[in-house]
Amino acid sequence: MPFCEVRKTQQDSVDTELNHDQNNNNNNKNGTKIFYRTYGHGPTKVLLIIGLAGTHESWGPQIKGMVGSDLPNEDEMSSGGGGGGGGCDWNPIPDDNESGGGIEVCAFDNRGMGQSSVPTKKSHYTTKIMANDAIALMDHLGWKKAHVFGHSMGAMISCKLAAMVPERILSLALLNVTGGGFECFPKLDLKTLSVAIRFLRAKSPEQRAAVDLDTHYSEEYLEECIGPNTRRAILYQEYVKGISATGMQSNYGFEGQLNACWTHKMTRTEIELIRSAGFLVSVIHGRHDIIAQIYYARRLAEKLHPVARMIELHGGHLVSHERTEEVNQAIFELIKASEVSINPNEWTNLQKKKSGWIGPRVTLIRINTEGGSNISIMLYILSRLNIFLLYLFGLIVLAFEYGRRVLKSLKPVKVGPSLALDDSQ
Repeated sequence: MPFCEVRKTQQDSVDTELNHDQNNNNNNKNGTKIFYRTYGHGPTKVLLIIGLAGTHESWGPQIKGMVGSDLPNEDEMSSGGGGGGGGCDWNPIPDDNESGGGIEVCAFDNRGMGQSSVPTKKSHYTTKIMANDAIALMDHLGWKKAHVFGHSMGAMISCKLAAMVPERILSLALLNVTGGGFECFPKLDLKTLSVAIRFLRAKSPEQRAAVDLDTHYSEEYLEECIGPNTRRAILYQEYVKGISATGMQSNYGFEGQLNACWTHKMTRTEIELIRSAGFLVSVIHGRHDIIAQIYYARRLAEKLHPVARMIELHGGHLVSHERTEEVNQAIFELIKASEVSINPNEWTNLQKKKSGWIGPRVTLIRINTEGGSNISIMLYILSRLNIFLLYLFGLIVLAFEYGRRVLKSLKPVKVGPSLALDDSQ
């Protein structure tokens, strides 16, 4: 199986284990092993970085859209061709494809999930460390440059990667991206709170599949009828099968990846590095995403003006599955625009804002001082209140999880044989 070894650094010690759900002997005391797959062949290189608790297989619709098949090159080689290219001359993309010349795609399992190593310390999971995993994989593949597309946590990692090695990025697509810290908290309402509690309590593939559907897709999409069944019923069976095959994510992996999201932060300098590097950016988001709030995606896109384009679609958190054609079209347009070196001002669909990095808070205060309106103060107070409520929501969820673990650890006192004998006398 294809693995890339990430050498041990000061931040990533030997305290690492392989996912216990996998039956292989890839434990490595000298570093972390990253499991990956490649698809298709061609001069255009695309690196796909998935989000929290996801595996490389989550990119299936995009892989198939880009190379014509989701059959990995390794499997295609062992089967003697098949897939899309036929024989040893692999080039599943038609000559008139928008990207032209063929595409080679690489998707991988982040540390802490799938068949990659699972470090046991939360400190070994940050978006910077995980971006370094991606850099090591590019080196392993011999890729000097690549288009980098990330989803959710993978989009956070992609941002950090682009700031670390901007000279190696051809373009950047950020799907359902959000910021770190409090920005990671989902939309605050009773439905989301219920989903969060169900997610923390899910211990079986069936339970996890049910909650994943509500977090990944819009309710409208799930309730659509496909023949005699709803799409929810069909996807539920697929999710149970997929989770059963890959196994539930370990506590080490989940808590570590959650730590990476919570500690993620893009500084002003890092944003400026991306904005001035010369590559184009697409920020793609589902309007009904209850996990990554679209407000933060819009704000990031505005900070990256004029190189960024904001694309809002009718979908949920996994918009890449719910609106596959639109997402794939946006990706092809990004690749094509990058190849012809389109002017950023022609690429962006965002208006330049005078306040730039400073953001809405200072803008609201400025409006108040100049216009004497109290509305701006009210909006500012409401924005602060929203952050406080998000913080409170996080404390409630963490307290619930802590209490659940404490209760689970309590064991009933066993009555010994001697005591039982005394009672009988």
